[in-house]
Amino acid sequence: MRINFELNDLRAFLAVFDLGSFHKAAEMLGMSQPALSRRLQALEAMVGASLLERTTRRVGPTPIGLSFAPLARRVLHEFEDNLLGITGVGAQQSGQITLACIPTAAFYFLPRAIDRFHALYPRIRFRILDLSSNDGLLSVSRGEADFGINLTGNSETDLDFTPLIDDPFVLACRRDHALAERTRLTWKDLEGEALVGVSRASGNRVILESALAALDVHLEFQYEVNHLTTSLGLVERGLGIAILPKLATPPDGHPLIVSRTIGAPPISRTIGLVERRKARLSPAAQRFRDMLVETWHL
Repeated sequence: MRINFELNDLRAFLAVFDLGSFHKAAEMLGMSQPALSRRLQALEAMVGASLLERTTRRVGPTPIGLSFAPLARRVLHEFEDNLLGITGVGAQQSGQITLACIPTAAFYFLPRAIDRFHALYPRIRFRILDLSSNDGLLSVSRGEADFGINLTGNSETDLDFTPLIDDPFVLACRRDHALAERTRLTWKDLEGEALVGVSRASGNRVILESALAALDVHLEFQYEVNHLTTSLGLVERGLGIAILPKLATPPDGHPLIVSRTIGAPPISRTIGLVERRKARLSPAAQRFRDMLVETWHL
């Protein structure tokens, strides 16, 4: 048998294999579905057998495709890993890393890490899925993202969590609010205040309310929003004050809003990496993942 295929043929096959969808695979690879189909047809012609079959609900591997996937992944990974390890050549290596990231983490420390990685591998593209905690976990579990940056405490049995940083909850209020004059607050100080909070479906709300219940602190949220950024708009208008993760608050020079530490005791959320258990990352994704751990590991 004559071996005649392109590495992009393997990438096309593995994308459909992992995502179970021609549409999602084509979107992830940045190509049209007809172009994706042509690559798969060329690969199947080289192998001499069908690798994928359509069902009524999704696309799945044939028995030969199931056996072929580990080989294709190993060939692709070893080639890319060798390129990334060669000075000068690694800088020319192209590819894509897909991350499922909670929005507050995407805003704060992720850009710094990407900037550092980009200096070494400028042709590696990033696709950032800024999703809620629950949606981000599902995206990683389904293989739509290489790995995720999320909150601790996930209950998915097929996912592993590596902590990176602790992010404390703080008070965000207008500069002319009475509490803005105090440099340190207790949770009891917030009882009776008009509070803005994220919905009960949010992972942040679950962490906060569990900790407050243990402290016997009872807070009433007059406003509920789906996104942390929306709560800042209500705070700016003077409609209330908000309890937010530090990463979600404006910088110190904001003209209207200030943040204040809340202690006795502080309540924090832990942000870290979420990965599919026993899954093997592409060389580029593995190197970026290792960079995050080296830079921010608790």
